[in-house]
Amino acid sequence: MSDMDEEEVLSEGKVEEDTEEGHEEEEDQLMVCHLTKETIAEGLSLLARTGNGLSHAFVRLDLTDKGLTDITAISSYVHIRFLDLSKNHLTDLSPLASLTHLLWLKMDSNAVACFKGQPLGQLTYLQWLSVAMNQLKDLEGLVGPALESLNVIGNSIQRVNGLQYRHLTNLVTLELRGNRLDTTDGIYLPNLRQLFLADNGIKRLEGLDRLECLDTLHLRDNQLETLDGISPNMKCLKYLNVRGNMILSQNALQVLGCLSNTLRTLVLAENPLAETENYRLLVLAHLPQLERLDKDPISSEERTEAHSREEEVPDPEDF
Repeated sequence: MSDMDEEEVLSEGKVEEDTEEGHEEEEDQLMVCHLTKETIAEGLSLLARTGNGLSHAFVRLDLTDKGLTDITAISSYVHIRFLDLSKNHLTDLSPLASLTHLLWLKMDSNAVACFKGQPLGQLTYLQWLSVAMNQLKDLEGLVGPALESLNVIGNSIQRVNGLQYRHLTNLVTLELRGNRLDTTDGIYLPNLRQLFLADNGIKRLEGLDRLECLDTLHLRDNQLETLDGISPNMKCLKYLNVRGNMILSQNALQVLGCLSNTLRTLVLAENPLAETENYRLLVLAHLPQLERLDKDPISSEERTEAHSREEEVPDPEDF
């Protein structure tokens, strides 16, 4: 072994020792990072009238990146409406139960593993919730009578199980990008309008016929080979993004024909189908009302040519 190689090995060993020591130090820090009133005082802002209108209180609290493992001290700050707890080490949200005026809650980059047993059902005014980059494996136990937007990007969700639909009737935006889904089954949210499912492993479109109010469906970078599962019941769908999948057959365009009256934007780039000759004209033949395909708007010339080609195709009944 050369001197240089030996130095590299020793250096790598030193890095491993430093890394292990760093993990030990981090674990030690996790044992003592409790929320204090002093930390709360530093993060308070936005003076506003209290709910009864008789006094004023700070209603915004920023506790980002404080290394917190426990937030018991927050329970007495009942007037908080906007709370950011991102980049901590939290697993238990029970101290939030008393924050009944909370409207906006950001919990990104913590260690929340499940919604079951958490106090979200008691936060009856909560409208916006982000629990991105945590350790969630499902959405069981999630409730939110006033919740309109939910972000669970970058978790480990494999199935959308246990959604209590009757407790999520106001949910209109669901962000599920960067999870481990292989199907869309289970997302029965009748008032949902925007659904983001990019960067999963989705192979099957199931249960979408229940999403009658959906206007935006984002499925980029999955493993779809067909668009079977797109339903005529999706009568409000205007935007569909399936970029970066494995769609090859023109049958996918026939499936989309059931949406021809509503679909206005379609993104099919980076699929084998997009390499087909006269691809844009082919799409327009099935979706004549489309306004934008991939990055480019449909030109009047393309629309005219697609219409002409359609007229040139003989009707089978004529033979």
